[in-house]
Amino acid sequence: MLSFILRRLAQGLLVLVGVACTVFLLFNVLPGDPAALLAGQRTDLATKAAITADLGLDQPLPTRLAGYLNDVSPLGLHPRDSAGQARYGGVALLPLGSRVLVLKKPYLRRSFQSNKDVLRILLDYFPGTMWLALAAMVIASIGGVAFGVAAALRPHSALDRSLVTTSVLGISVPSFVAAIAIAVTFGFYWSRWTGLSLTGQLYETDPFTGERHLVLRNLLLPAIALGIRPLAIITQLTRSSMLDVLSQDYIRTARAKGLSKTATVLHHALRNALNPVVTAVSGWLASLMAGAFFIEYIFNWKGLGTVTLRAVENLDFPVVMGATLFVAALFVLINIVVDVLYAVLDPRVKLS
Repeated sequence: MLSFILRRLAQGLLVLVGVACTVFLLFNVLPGDPAALLAGQRTDLATKAAITADLGLDQPLPTRLAGYLNDVSPLGLHPRDSAGQARYGGVALLPLGSRVLVLKKPYLRRSFQSNKDVLRILLDYFPGTMWLALAAMVIASIGGVAFGVAAALRPHSALDRSLVTTSVLGISVPSFVAAIAIAVTFGFYWSRWTGLSLTGQLYETDPFTGERHLVLRNLLLPAIALGIRPLAIITQLTRSSMLDVLSQDYIRTARAKGLSKTATVLHHALRNALNPVVTAVSGWLASLMAGAFFIEYIFNWKGLGTVTLRAVENLDFPVVMGATLFVAALFVLINIVVDVLYAVLDPRVKLS
């Protein structure tokens, strides 16, 4: 298993290198002047030239790409001077002439707008996206499994047909359309009865005491909007898997031995039907973190989506590039965990 994990990490690293090169080249051919954004429109030419040199924008594109990869890599070459050590940090491993090979945290550079470290910005906003994705996944998992089992136990019934039709609709409707409909309906028109609002954060600050309070009701609407599509997919996947398992010989044998229908479904059918569902649930978690961007924007939720879309509007390329790499790294890590988890749950699956 260890060799499998190391091999997948190496493959994931190649993927991240490809993503880093792609986003760097993409954002370096777009219009916009980062030096003007940092210096302001009324600055003098000397200041603007100094900022351009500090950002390395006066260098050829291949040199800038190599510098960016050196920044975002966990292993990088530093100048030996103290300024370089302060900028990158980390542990020196091997001196190489005027430079030294350093093990460090990835340096995603600094925001053009706020001049803050991009990694620090992303880490500040990441918990909001994480809790939103987890809440959506819990809603989708519980609801999807329950609806799928209910449909499979009564195939071709009115309940089955209605659940299948509704799940197809849930898959077909774009998430941002569903989010707008849910926000307007439950957060505006029916807010008097639901007690929910169009916008809100997971933590709210009391204006009088300054204390922060957890407000879970603000999480409900964006989590439902984000979880609709995976809920629909899990419903259909659970139904299909349950129908396949219920037709197996060992299920008929269990019923013939006098085991109740409830015990047969819970202890034999559902347990064996959940293997593909667990894989889908685990794989959807990373997708939900990426798919939460527009949901967060609609509900004004403090997360990676909000900060990234605002950065796009302000041409803050380091934040956009850093967020893209951050989400790509999450995809790689979660996919590795899914593969290992699937092998643990199903002994027939071998890691090779």
